Amino acid sequence: MFKINYKLCHSTQNQQRKQEKDPKEYEISSVNQHYLDNKDLKIEILGRGFTWLDTGTHDSLLEASNFIKTVEKHSGYKVACLEEIAFKMKFINVKKLKELTKPFGDSSYGKYLKSIINENH
Repeated sequence: MFKINYKLCHSTQNQQRKQEKDPKEYEISSVNQHYLDNKDLKIEILGRGFTWLDTGTHDSLLEASNFIKTVEKHSGYKVACLEEIAFKMKFINVKKLKELTKPFGDSSYGKYLKSIINENH
């Protein structure tokens, strides 16, 4: 699995608009090729536990959704829980996490965030 760091630049957008039927949509492979050609593509090999989920079709979106549901159900962890990530990375403290948890009430997401708070008391 590879993580590709890139920034969209004006010239890439203009190049893509000429190539694409929909000027708002860019093929990631064309963007990657642009940065590769300009020797500005940085690649990092990611270890186990990373998965690329293509969601470009209805079927692949459903597949990705089912995969995330399965991972969350069996691991007990939420995938990409931004509040949890911010807390674990020490961008926010427990007080801020409690504040961010309130709007979710007793939903499953709210209960998950409360469990993180309880683990850290």
